Amino acid sequence: MPEKTPISIVIITRNVESNIKDCLESVTWADEIVIVDNHSTDSTLDIVKRYTKSIYPDTWDREGSIRNRAYARARNEWVLTLDPDERVSDNLKEQIRDFLAKGTAFDAYSVAMKSMFARKYWIRYGGWYPASRIKIFRKSKFRYEDAEIHPRAYLDGKEGRLSGDIVHYCYDDFSHVVAKMNAQSTLEARKWLRDKRPMNARVAWTRVFSRFFKMFVQKKGYKDGMIGFMMAWQWATYQLLSYAKYWQMKNLEDAAPAKDSR
Repeated sequence: MPEKTPISIVIITRNVESNIKDCLESVTWADEIVIVDNHSTDSTLDIVKRYTKSIYPDTWDREGSIRNRAYARARNEWVLTLDPDERVSDNLKEQIRDFLAKGTAFDAYSVAMKSMFARKYWIRYGGWYPASRIKIFRKSKFRYEDAEIHPRAYLDGKEGRLSGDIVHYCYDDFSHVVAKMNAQSTLEARKWLRDKRPMNARVAWTRVFSRFFKMFVQKKGYKDGMIGFMMAWQWATYQLLSYAKYWQMKNLEDAAPAKDSR
């Protein structure tokens, strides 16, 4: 049996019983798997207990905050962060083992994300591939911004790139696309409000048209057919929906009459 690789896999979970087993199976070669669970009520915890004893409860407040807390739980200096709908390819596994065995001058590595729609269709265009992001890092050199959603990454060191993929089963169907956009746009609006970001309708509409044109035309999202159109529509409409929720939070709630205390 091959020796385990000295890296900590960190995964944040909540009610992901349909995804988590395959995610964990893709990283059984690592010598530590850390699960930070956001109060799952399905069979998620029953499944993860078959793979690790390092399970910690936590409450999702802001994406950046909970991720940083989760990474601090890791025993190893090197961390590979995964979402439950992601899988480590065999090619990436071997590349990780190789640089850990030989040593490296880098403090983090970005990895290509191979995003799949309905577990069948690879989204190749529109900027979806390779769409590399930092997924492997020295925990002492890396942190996320304390933001509700889409936090910025801060690396104190040198970044390298690996050619292996993480396979990302991002959407089950178009209903999932809409539901995810609705949830994430609420968090985006809260982030804008908290940061006192100077948002307005003109900026929102400009982003709608520019992002759709960039993804669907310039980055050839049209080559992915209906899926490419829906992905461009999602990221364009996301801007407008986020702004509408921001406007509501900023104006309507402040203008609501106080309740009669009698």
